[in-house]
Amino acid sequence: MITIPHKAKQFGVFLIKLLIVSAAFYFIWEHLANNDKLDWVKFKNLASQKFSFLGILFLLAFSFANRFLEILKWQNLVSFIKPISIGESTKQVLGALTAGIFTPNGLGEYAGKALYFDKKKTKQIIFLNLVCNGIQMILTVAFGTIGLFIIGYWKWALAIICVSCFLLLASFLSKDIRIKGYSIQKLIHKINEIPKRIHQKNNLLAVCRYLVFSHQYYFLFLAFDVDLPYLTMMSSIAAVYFLASSLPSFQFLDFAVKGSMAVFFFGKLGVNEWIIVFISTLMWFLNVVLPVMIGSYYVLKFKPKWE
Repeated sequence: MITIPHKAKQFGVFLIKLLIVSAAFYFIWEHLANNDKLDWVKFKNLASQKFSFLGILFLLAFSFANRFLEILKWQNLVSFIKPISIGESTKQVLGALTAGIFTPNGLGEYAGKALYFDKKKTKQIIFLNLVCNGIQMILTVAFGTIGLFIIGYWKWALAIICVSCFLLLASFLSKDIRIKGYSIQKLIHKINEIPKRIHQKNNLLAVCRYLVFSHQYYFLFLAFDVDLPYLTMMSSIAAVYFLASSLPSFQFLDFAVKGSMAVFFFGKLGVNEWIIVFISTLMWFLNVVLPVMIGSYYVLKFKPKWE
């Protein structure tokens, strides 16, 4: 058996980490610099009129709260295996976010988080990440469906409810259906193994996180003088997040997918398309790009278990 020298392994790991960080920043730059729908001169002029120093801090506070709640969620769930500090949870969440930015629907996050643990715990970490993301998706579907009803797309909402009920019924009737390698029966059993207090805290943090990023979207519309009733605005935002989350996408294309959905819904409400695109891009920048910049540091500092 051929053995690879320790120094060669270290160099190989360094190249992989550098490739991940370089690719992340390349994708970010590519889609900010070459988006023909973004008029940066117009945005700069409007931003200088609308945004004050306190206003920027206000929006950044939402971004911080959004990621911090995700960090608390992960710390809470991982406590089922072993307790970790907020600092360790931050490293795992942001590092995994960076690793998953150019994978479909952020699937790289699952592998990214698993690398921080022993190989024998890989399945448990993937499962906990599934629980972490699963509750957020359930909330997105629930609020999105309600939002569709409120803004008048009740046929879409009814279709979603019917499909959801059918899938749930089919899942309980069939033991052969599998999600990421788990049968439905086994999945429910493993979910029930997690203490209720962990589930309750996870659910509460997920609700808070949903309210944080949806209201950040809302306040950005207010900053750009979009004058619509609160319920209409929040329902449209919920519909945008739901339908955008239902489509296969990459993190670095997140603003394009959500932007397209936002243009559809808010365009019908009379909002200028370029304002919608800018707000969607700002949301992506504040909640994905900034965390990825911090996460890049953790990726470069990451050390495999064998080092």
